[in-house]
Amino acid sequence: MDKSTELFNISKQLVPGGVHSPVRSFKGLPMTPKFFSRGNGAYLYDIEDNSYIDFCMSFGPLVLGHKDPEVEKELVQSLERGWTYGACEPYSLELAKFLVEKISFIDQIRFVNSGTEAVMTALRLARGVTGKNKIIKFNGCYHGHTDAMLIKAGSGLAGTSEASSKGITPGVAADTLILELGDLEGVSNCFKQYKNEIAAIIVEPLPANNGLLVQDKSFLQGLRELSKENNALLIFDEVISGFRVGLGGMSEYLGITPDIVTYGKVIGGGLPVGAIAGSKTIMEHLAPVGEVYQAGTLSANPLAMVGGLATLKKLTPKAYEMMNENTKKIKDLFEKWLSEFNKGQFSHYKVKTHSSLFWLIPTDKEITNVNEIPSDLGEQFSPLFSELLSRGIYLSPNAYEVGFISLAHNADVISKLKKRLFD
Repeated sequence: MDKSTELFNISKQLVPGGVHSPVRSFKGLPMTPKFFSRGNGAYLYDIEDNSYIDFCMSFGPLVLGHKDPEVEKELVQSLERGWTYGACEPYSLELAKFLVEKISFIDQIRFVNSGTEAVMTALRLARGVTGKNKIIKFNGCYHGHTDAMLIKAGSGLAGTSEASSKGITPGVAADTLILELGDLEGVSNCFKQYKNEIAAIIVEPLPANNGLLVQDKSFLQGLRELSKENNALLIFDEVISGFRVGLGGMSEYLGITPDIVTYGKVIGGGLPVGAIAGSKTIMEHLAPVGEVYQAGTLSANPLAMVGGLATLKKLTPKAYEMMNENTKKIKDLFEKWLSEFNKGQFSHYKVKTHSSLFWLIPTDKEITNVNEIPSDLGEQFSPLFSELLSRGIYLSPNAYEVGFISLAHNADVISKLKKRLFD
């Protein structure tokens, strides 16, 4: 029994399932989770000091890699000043000013502690602004574990739904309407069926938590038009895509302006931060100036604000160009290995990419909808994950999770990846 297995056995006695977030449990994989003691650059090191090229990157926040020296310097200085004040401070102001100046379609921003909290606030805000209750969301888009978003499609009429988790009331489930990605006609019909009841449409403009399901711009533009026609708000959940595709995220990339945008992951540079942003007209419905309540003891934590700003300042156009180029090189390496390993054992796999995101998928079909994903995806992923892990390559431990490239995945790391794949 290795040390990770020993620790996991202890953890299961102290923590439900042994983990603090379900995906970390390695469920469906033929091994127990690895316990990691440190990270540096593009590498993670387990408690036995084995190194792994990390393509999980804490599920996305570490766009610069682990322990970026410049960010670390800023964090150490911030830590020396104190780590929480519960009062107004200049550090959140500096980050807010940077973001409002860089992102053309937002006037104001409110910092919270996670992407889930940002989405929860965005939904409440949309309902408060419009005076309506129902929310349209899409099958295959993940918006955190707030009750209203843990909903799946129900039987019967299009748009009907039921809870996908115990503990969610039928009333909450009934206010969330589930449709399929790409189905504009379904959205239009939903507005007709629930006339003057729908507060907002929420969507990941780049769905990346149930596979990488790149959407056609016309679909997202159609959502923008339908929401306006029906006096509903459009919420872009950019917790994953925000600051990955560019500083303006998918909103700027597509040229489509949402009413509300939610951020997380990269915005904190690896510290717990989420945010909700939009026009002043909408944002000033939030307390204390408006009647939509939101609060948080650790919101705009100074350490997280400093870490986020230090990270975002390094994301220059050249940095994005370099990251995207390295993603293409890594994709090519993976695809070559997949086609050649063990007489083509994994040759049916392809690597789907968008900017610095990638997804290993066992089909060459273009997939834009969860219903198109192979039904045995998890079963097929298990031997692939195990083989790569044995070679010191760490992927997100779930077939539906995407991989992340950082600025630390440079030429030297790509060379080491080639060696670990082909030697």
